[in-house]
Formats: sequence, structure tokens, C-alpha cells
Amino acid sequence: MRNYTPFDQIVMNADTALRTLFGQPILTHREYPADDISDADFSEQDKKRISGLMRVNHCGEVSAQALYQGQALTSKNREVKEKLQQAALEENDHLQWTKNRLDELDSHTSLLNPLWYGGSFAIGAFAGAVGDKWNLGFLAETEHQVVKHLESHLDKLPGGDLRSRAILEQMKIDELKHATTAIEHGAAELPPPVKTLMAAMSKVMTSSAYYV
Repeated sequence: MRNYTPFDQIVMNADTALRTLFGQPILTHREYPADDISDADFSEQDKKRISGLMRVNHCGEVSAQALYQGQALTSKNREVKEKLQQAALEENDHLQWTKNRLDELDSHTSLLNPLWYGGSFAIGAFAGAVGDKWNLGFLAETEHQVVKHLESHLDKLPGGDLRSRAILEQMKIDELKHATTAIEHGAAELPPPVKTLMAAMSKVMTSSAYYV
């Protein structure tokens, strides 16, 4: 991995933020999970519910991207940085997939995304600065909480929405892989109060993103 100057890192993080919030993120070019699945005819109520759920998931991916960028910026371990950057690249796929689904539903992403990006970047930078085992522990716990959200959203989707279901199922597989990778590389178990605080912050974000 090349060594970047502080200025290089500022430019790269600014580019990532702009791509995440307003442009085209860099993708791994994996196949869109919903590609070969026909869409159903939904009532306006079902469409609104699906859009809300997918908006929450898109917002979660915006926050995840910011977390990974912040963590990678302050991490001192080259291997940890590489793992974080690889995870961030795969999260970009999720970002695009959820955006695609919102477009298909004639809906929109959360207007609060810039707020959540800034806050998540700061949290990630702090996690990276306190040490790599805690950095990885934060990553693992974040992914475990995301998996719980995905499972609850899969339960809430209308039965006929196979396109959204395919997207969320693949996201769940990827998030579990990221959590496992973090644990295998020495993630520390976070104290229960930290986990509770993370869950509370996540609830605030998901509740607002569903509507706004």
C-alpha cells in the first residue's frame, strides 16, 4: 500500500464524501442482486413502506462509508487499513443497490445524509485513534447491529417484494463477512454501555431516515 501525505488523505476523503453523498461511488462491479427478478404491483401503502425501509438502508450505507473512511484515516496498522478500505468498497455496492431500488420506486434518498456522514466520519476517526483492536471491535459491533436491522427489514417487506429481498439478503451476507473478518484480525469486545449507545444512535438515524 502506498504511503499518502496528509494532503493526499484530505483530498481522497473529500472525494469519497462527495461521491457517497452526491455522485457515483467506486464499485466492485458485482451483479445487481435484483437484476433477473420481476417487480410486483404494489399498493401505494406498500410502496411507501418499501421506500422507507430502503431509504433507511441507503442511509445506513452512507454512514458505514463514513465510518470506514474515518477509521482507516486514523488507524496505525497497514493491514487494518486495507481491510477497512476493502469493506468500504463493498459497502459502495450496497450504496448503489439501495439507490437503484429507491429510483425504481420513484422515491428519494434521505435529506439528512450529509449530517449522518459527518457524524459517522468523526466517530470512525475516534475509533481508529484509540487503537486497532478497539477499531476492529467497533467495526464488528457495527456490522452485527446492521445485520439485525436487515433481518428486521426482511420481516417487514411485503411478501411480493422479491427485488428488495434479494438486495437485502446479499447485503446481509456481506455484512456478516465484514464482522467475521474484523474478529479474525483481533477485534476487542466492546463494553455493553458502548454497544447500547451505538444502538440508540442507530435508532435515531433509522427513525428519521424512514420519513425524511
